Amino acid sequence: MRLLLVEDDKQLGDGICAGLGLEGFTVDWVHDGNSAEAVLQKDRFDIVVLDLGLPQRSGIDILKDLRERGNTTPVLVLTARDTVTDRINGLDSGGDDYMTKPFDLDELNARIRALLRRSMGHVAPFVQHGPIMLDPAAHAVTVDGQAVDVSPREFVILRALLTNAGQVLSRTRLEEALYGWGTDVESNAVEVHIHHLRKKLGGSLIRTVRGVGYMVDKADS
Repeated sequence: MRLLLVEDDKQLGDGICAGLGLEGFTVDWVHDGNSAEAVLQKDRFDIVVLDLGLPQRSGIDILKDLRERGNTTPVLVLTARDTVTDRINGLDSGGDDYMTKPFDLDELNARIRALLRRSMGHVAPFVQHGPIMLDPAAHAVTVDGQAVDVSPREFVILRALLTNAGQVLSRTRLEEALYGWGTDVESNAVEVHIHHLRKKLGGSLIRTVRGVGYMVDKADS
């Protein structure tokens, strides 16, 4: 999952990036409002964590413009502004959730997972696909209740494919889920990870759509 962090506090941003990275998120980080506006107009993210008190342009303005463009990316507002009026303004401007500083990183992770579930139409805290169950909170995969050992990047790809079952995901889309800005992308990384997933979970789970990308068929209801 690709996350955009918009935060001007370097120490706090470093901590959030490290913590979310351990949770399997690919985190891209910008430090001011103008940079946030620019990347949100050209890049795609699964979720945005947005501070309100930013240099150059306020988080509220960024949020309003995002929604006016019809962009429905979930946004978690993260700010030191803790009055009821501030919370109402953040939510009414298009925020999906609101946390005040200081905060607990585990709670931030839980709220992000909840927002992602809602944005994808999932109610349960895990992703079920036939005998396969993926638990984002525990970073665990089981088949018929038996644990399957997958690497962090295999987990990211599997999660992207399962949560978008029935849709073809391009190689570029999967690379975006794996790598942030400034990270060297290995030329055949996606193919290697999918090869390993097929060996562990069965060759028929992930289909190659030639010239387009990869997909997991929807599970039988």
